[in-house]
Amino acid sequence: MMKTFNQSIINENVEIGLDKPINPNTLPSGVIKMLTDRIGDEYKAYYHYRNAANWCKDVNYKKAAAFFESEANGELGHATKLQEYLTQWNIMPSIPTAPTKANFSSLVDIINQSYIIEYELLEQYSADAKNIFNQHQATYNFIQEYVDIQNGEVAEYCDLLNALQLVNTGNKFEILYFEQTYF
Repeated sequence: MMKTFNQSIINENVEIGLDKPINPNTLPSGVIKMLTDRIGDEYKAYYHYRNAANWCKDVNYKKAAAFFESEANGELGHATKLQEYLTQWNIMPSIPTAPTKANFSSLVDIINQSYIIEYELLEQYSADAKNIFNQHQATYNFIQEYVDIQNGEVAEYCDLLNALQLVNTGNKFEILYFEQTYF
């Protein structure tokens, strides 16, 4: 006679006694490290976009400032969701330090740096998904959402970079037109 999953757990609990709580499973240490590293990356991206929004406000790119504020909030949400996933698996997440100061020379510079950050995150999440596929299927499924998000972010910045090819980036009026049109 085959036992169902629940019967197996009940029988194991009967052997150890139902009056004692069992220890819940947790994530493998390699998976914990990977998720912790991504938390750090998400905070790095958050601070980048927060600084970008501040820079844009300072030079009066209002639409770009609002866009980068939204990007910062999105990155903060990603970091929070990673932490919540860890706590669901009975792990106290640690938050790695992330750089909090960025220097920008122009709106083009911000877009270039943003593309690099988003592309690196796409590569990291894709590599993570590949590496944990056989280690922990539930985390693999969870990480797939981040791969999809990053793919969309890379496409968004590709569009901005392609649009920048249409303007003279040394001309302030053309950059202002670009900012008003694409943000």
